[in-house]
Amino acid sequence: MIEFKDVYKSFDEKHVLRGINLTVNEGEMISILGPSGCGKSVTLKHIIGILQPDRGEVWVDGQLVPKLSRNGLQELRKHIGVLFQSAALFDSMSVNENVGFMLRMHTKMTEAEIAQRVTECLEQVELRGVEELNPDELSGGMRKRVGLARAIAMKPDYILYDEPTTGLDPKTAIIIGDLIARLQRQLKITSIVVTHDVKLATEISDRIALFHEGKVAAVGAPEEISRSDGDMIRRFMEGQL
Repeated sequence: MIEFKDVYKSFDEKHVLRGINLTVNEGEMISILGPSGCGKSVTLKHIIGILQPDRGEVWVDGQLVPKLSRNGLQELRKHIGVLFQSAALFDSMSVNENVGFMLRMHTKMTEAEIAQRVTECLEQVELRGVEELNPDELSGGMRKRVGLARAIAMKPDYILYDEPTTGLDPKTAIIIGDLIARLQRQLKITSIVVTHDVKLATEISDRIALFHEGKVAAVGAPEEISRSDGDMIRRFMEGQL
């Protein structure tokens, strides 16, 4: 379980998080929706300890993340897969090296075992025969899928998706959304999707948390959020914010 308790975060004079309270339950997929600058991605960075709150608590698996040692944080990150907005592949490495990066860093698997696991992960994201390609030889959608293969390589308990469909054409965005939903069903893990894509969030999520001005404005099942009569919620869902 992941839990935010009254979390505040500012950068100089800019107040980004203004008292976030949110619980992510084991095994669910929750999407964080909201306009640009409302703190969605900043929230994800608190989960993996890249950022620390100015005030409040961030808990993952019963551990207070800001209080973890470097080794404790490293151990926690082994259980969290992240699909970054840009996929964040290493341009100097092949697909095989990218997907197997964490396995080489943090396991005692042989090269043969790593190669087998890389192939398994690529097949799960519907990519085959691309192991020796470099990132600059891949389309945007393929890069996202390689990034997702890397995120699941360590068999994590959690996957964090940071704007997974940003920069993709509509057809590819649908394919990535379908892939995320299928992986959630297969792997039965806990997932958080940060997005401004209302259609994606509505189709794949068990619950949606709507952020506004650094706070959680509403949390509920997609149908509950969609039919809410709150003015701010309605305007966002209709694309007016």
